Amino acid sequence: MSDLTSYPTRLLRSRLACCRTLKAAASTAGLTIALSGATIVAQTAVAQTAPEPAPAPTAASQPFVAPVSTTPALPERTGYTDDGRPVPTGEWLSSPYIPMDSWMYPALLRLYSMGYLDTAYLSLRPWTRRSVLHMLDLSESDIRFDGNDQAEELLDKLYYELRDEPSSNTLPLKKRGLVYGLSSAYAGARMVGGTVLRDSYHLGQTFNNDYGRPYSSGFNSYDGFSATGELGPFSLYFRGEVQHAPTYEGYSLALSQQLVAASDGINYGSTNNLFGGTNRPEPTIPEGPVAAANRFRVLEATASAHVLGHEISFGKSDAWLGPGLGGAMAWSNNAENMYAFRFNRVEPLHIPLLSRLIGDVRYDFMIGSLQGHTYPRHPYAHSEKFDFAPTKNFQVGFQRTIIFGGQGHAPITLHSFLKGFFSTQNTTTAEKYSRDDPGARYSSVTFSYRLPFLRNIATLYADSVTHDDVFPISAPRRAAWRPGVYITHLPFLPKVDFRVEGTYTDYVTTRSMFGQGVYYEDIQRQGYTNNGNIMGDWIGREAKGGQAWITYHLSGNETITAQYLRKKNAKDFVAGGTTQDIYRVDVIKRLKRDVELNAWFQEERWKAPVWKAGPQSSTTGAFQVTWYPKMRSGF
Repeated sequence: MSDLTSYPTRLLRSRLACCRTLKAAASTAGLTIALSGATIVAQTAVAQTAPEPAPAPTAASQPFVAPVSTTPALPERTGYTDDGRPVPTGEWLSSPYIPMDSWMYPALLRLYSMGYLDTAYLSLRPWTRRSVLHMLDLSESDIRFDGNDQAEELLDKLYYELRDEPSSNTLPLKKRGLVYGLSSAYAGARMVGGTVLRDSYHLGQTFNNDYGRPYSSGFNSYDGFSATGELGPFSLYFRGEVQHAPTYEGYSLALSQQLVAASDGINYGSTNNLFGGTNRPEPTIPEGPVAAANRFRVLEATASAHVLGHEISFGKSDAWLGPGLGGAMAWSNNAENMYAFRFNRVEPLHIPLLSRLIGDVRYDFMIGSLQGHTYPRHPYAHSEKFDFAPTKNFQVGFQRTIIFGGQGHAPITLHSFLKGFFSTQNTTTAEKYSRDDPGARYSSVTFSYRLPFLRNIATLYADSVTHDDVFPISAPRRAAWRPGVYITHLPFLPKVDFRVEGTYTDYVTTRSMFGQGVYYEDIQRQGYTNNGNIMGDWIGREAKGGQAWITYHLSGNETITAQYLRKKNAKDFVAGGTTQDIYRVDVIKRLKRDVELNAWFQEERWKAPVWKAGPQSSTTGAFQVTWYPKMRSGF
């Protein structure tokens, strides 16, 4: 559990805050309030008027002294251990993950960088509803005590969003019965003019971090809903949508063959390749004409059980394993989620003695099957991540993803499966094609740090990934990086924040040439993708670029954001290289308390001479209206 103040300290802070409020109110009524520990002394102020005739002497009246309230006996479930460490009082209750495209994450990240939410692990998202509630509960007294208007507004909006959950600040914990119902319903549309990019594994993509949704020029629509069910230590969550995208021009056969042969190392369309069968059509290649999309797609669907601070689930759930806002090197929602078994420590774990050195820890493990791979077909993937908080202002995490097996590959054995966890050496060509192949291994390191003297203003962070090295920090020249900095407010502009992130996978050694560095592998030729889209950072293979955002906060859950994105692919990877610039403005506004409008306008300019001669562009106008109804509950 996190290292925060004890219950008596929080109680004293609450009393002092109340005393200050009484003092301010009483001063207007001619009273003087003196504070002494938990004692309140009120005296009538001396009126500044002309002196009155002296009254007859009487016995001096004693000042009124409010009775000192004793600390109440703590209920059985106090939320704190005997040594004063906080323990979430609802650790036995299960709740679903909050989707990564929710407005709540930017709000929570801002609260963290303001100096609160010490139990928020930035590189292990998504967070469950109850884990977010515990973060807020453990920070509420500090937020109220500091009197930060921006932080208090964020807190109130977030609490309202979680209104269907009993707060762990209510002692004793109010029992939660069945919670069920529609948690959101939305209708969205995009009108796109011009030619779009939709090839995350080669040239680039016009829309990123979008769950691998289909899109093309013309009218696109995405209408969906989500539903939740919670009962004690069990929960269910489902989110699906009807997706429509018009037909798409796509690449010529000659360009498709060029990309898969030169960049992917696949004999396109051959029936005598290593694993047999034909590789055409290639999910990572939008060979045209691409048919229109009209389908119902499950975005998330989980059945979960909560056991001692762990959420154990089956199904499709988001994964964002990085501290940044624009992308995550290991896992993001740039591609469709995979069906997986997941074992996630959703509450910080305090390990006696060891946590004095490494701090509290969180970890996450998932394993599932990837789709859209043809070379070999249907491989498996697993990910494990450990994050530590040595101090409340510094976090560091280590992660590994392994893609292994697949139809036609040598059978997976217990030895080769375990070898992926513990092997630190490169494998030979003979091993890669044998039963000893540990799979395509990718390792990641992340960190975040609230800067000294700017603890409530600036957070520095970085994300990284490498292929076949133990960790990026052991071979930084053969690693891809996404550094960033977040400023919670600008000078004299308390409602304006700023964030900038750089990212590159075109590292300096020759190993990255021809797109065969990060996100590529000799055996798993579709590399780090699911259903044709990169699962990690949208920057893709052998590219460099970055993003910048400036946001004006209309309220805790209403914002106006201007964003700029730039990406360049190397010429040895894509003939002639590529350049992409995107300018975007987002507006999030509440039409009613539970109805949200998210509208945005985007202008894209790009060059990809291997496909289209000369400068190209696309213009997009989009909106989504979302309703967040109150769920039914059996409190």
